[in-house]
This record gives sequence, C-alpha cells and structure tokens, in this order.
Amino acid sequence: MGYKISDVISYLEQIAPPSYQESYDNATLITGDSNSEVTGIVCSLDCIESTVEEAIELGANMIVAHHPIVFKGLKSLTGKNYVERTIIKAIKNDIAIYAIHTNLDHVAHGVNKRISDRLDLLDTKILKPKSQVLSKLVFYVPEPEKDKVLQAVYAAGAGKIGEYADCSFQVKGTGTYTPSAKANPTIGERGKAQEEQEIRVEVLVSNHALPKVLRKMREAHSYEEVAYYVQSLENENQEVGAGMIGTLTQEMEGEEFLDYLKAKMNLDVIKHTQVISRKISKVAVCGGAGIFLLRDAIRAGADVFVTADVKYHEFFDADGALILCDIGHYESEIFTKELLQELLSQNFPNIALYLTKVVTNPSSYR
Repeated sequence: MGYKISDVISYLEQIAPPSYQESYDNATLITGDSNSEVTGIVCSLDCIESTVEEAIELGANMIVAHHPIVFKGLKSLTGKNYVERTIIKAIKNDIAIYAIHTNLDHVAHGVNKRISDRLDLLDTKILKPKSQVLSKLVFYVPEPEKDKVLQAVYAAGAGKIGEYADCSFQVKGTGTYTPSAKANPTIGERGKAQEEQEIRVEVLVSNHALPKVLRKMREAHSYEEVAYYVQSLENENQEVGAGMIGTLTQEMEGEEFLDYLKAKMNLDVIKHTQVISRKISKVAVCGGAGIFLLRDAIRAGADVFVTADVKYHEFFDADGALILCDIGHYESEIFTKELLQELLSQNFPNIALYLTKVVTNPSSYR
C-alpha cells in the first residue's frame, strides 16, 4: 500500500504549519481527494493549466506549488480565466493541487534559507521574527512520573528554544486535593484530603504544536484530571518570521556583488539603487514582495537587501543606507521547487517526484 495525499500534506504541514501563513493567504489543499493514493508529485512555483497538463502526462496526481492558484473566492467555474480553467482541468483529471506559500516563507528552513544558500551566506537568521506564536505550558505531575511525562511532551514538540531541545523549568511543591465520591483517583481515596509531592513543570510550545502536546501530556499522565494551564506569550520566535539575513564568505565591492548576485541567482537583469561606497558584507533577502522589510534590513545593518516587486517610489526609501535590489518575483523564488522536491524526497523516497519543466514566469525581458 502506498502513501495517501493526506500523508504528504501532514508531512508538509509539520515542516511549514498552516498557522504561520498570512491572513490573506490560501496555503491548503485546493483541489483533490486527500484519501487518494499518490501516483506522483510535481513540484512547482506556480500551478497553471500547463502545469496540470504536465502532471497528467507524467502520471502524477498531485502538484505541490508554492503559490496558490486560488487566492480569492470563486463564484463560478466556467473557464472564463486561467484560474478557473486550471481548477476545472485539475478536477476533471483527479489532480490534487496543494499550496505551501507564506507558511514556507516564514520558517527558518524555507524559501529565504534557499536564497541564502544560493548566495552562500553564513550565520543566517530570521530578519523579522514573528511574535504571538508561542505559549507557555505549565503542568503538575507526581515526582516519580516527571521524566515519563516530560519525554512525552518533548517528543510532541515542546521544550525547544533555538538550537536547544528538552528545555524546561521545574519546581518541587505539595499538591492537595480531595477526590469526590464519583472520582477515580490514581493516588488517594474518595472523600479524603490528599497531599502529594509534585513537580511544577514549565515548557515553551509553538502554538501549532499545542494540541498534540496537550494530548500526549494527558496520555502519559496517570491523573484522572491533569492540572495545567496555558499562557500566550509575546516572545518572538527566532525560528519563525519574514526574510533572512546573513554574511558573505568574503567582502565584495558593490559592483562585484551585483555580478555575483546575477550569477548565483541565474538573473538576466537586476533593478537596483545606487551602489554604495562601502564594501558588501551583510546581505538581507526576502523572496517575493519583501519591501515591507526594508526598515528591518537597514536596522540589522545589511549592506544589500535582495527582494522583488519594488515600486518606483520605494527605491527612494533605501536613501543610500544600502543597495536595494529587485531581482523579480519569479527569479527570487524559482528555486523553491527544488526545495520542495528535496523536502519530500527525505520522507517519501518511493514516490515519483518531478521538478516542473514549465516556465510559469509571466514576465519577459528584451
């Protein structure tokens, strides 16, 4: 028996949780039956009619694309535009389309890491970490059970802080309770006050992992009613957020870096602001439309900010602080399809994986 489409989705959503996507986004299964068995997967930046035709020819019944073909609600499916024609063709041919968009942008191993790797950047980190994506879980457990319950919550994703795993804070204390006549206490007797030496445990949990962590905590805990509470945190998660910044392996002159950028990203042209006089060392990147991060790039001390979709007046906002480079939306994210293929191959070595050969860039240069 092979893998189902739901198996692929479950894996991808561990890598880039849907909760990390922007509110306007549509990173999800757009067409297809999640219970269908996978016959092959096409990895692409976009999914348009020709991408679906390619999947049909290859015998693949799933397309994993970075950009969702459907952003806004569809009120009809008559084939009057390329979006509707793509959806109709996919449905008629039982092709599942799954989009993994801004959630993949926002993880430390995602789109911007791939750009950083293309540029051989060192010491990379998220340029603008997200807040309100972490919670603190506090629970109480009898001392003999502490290690068992802790291992369960760690395995479910709790207790991770940057490069450190199995992180917790623990305090010994005395728990008191009186079981009712209907209770089924693990320790103590109904109707009698009980004191028990317990450990108060605090762990950090990413919000997307919280339901699983709570479930595993209850399963590992012997108490009929587990005492715990969850507190939302304002802390920034250094592993989740927009853009990335790193350091070149060696400093370059401005013009030298632009040539380097063209070669590394396979570019025909770069739109950029005036070349600054200082040498280039720190480089900030954001795949797609990332001008909203310009102030963050400047504050982080970047000498160059590489992104796309910069408007005319937005180039002025660089104001000589760095070189602002617009390399094109497609060009900045095209290597995402290779990232998707590599991620899927790590977990599904027996599924036929294809890199699309369809060039979906809607822009041309002369």
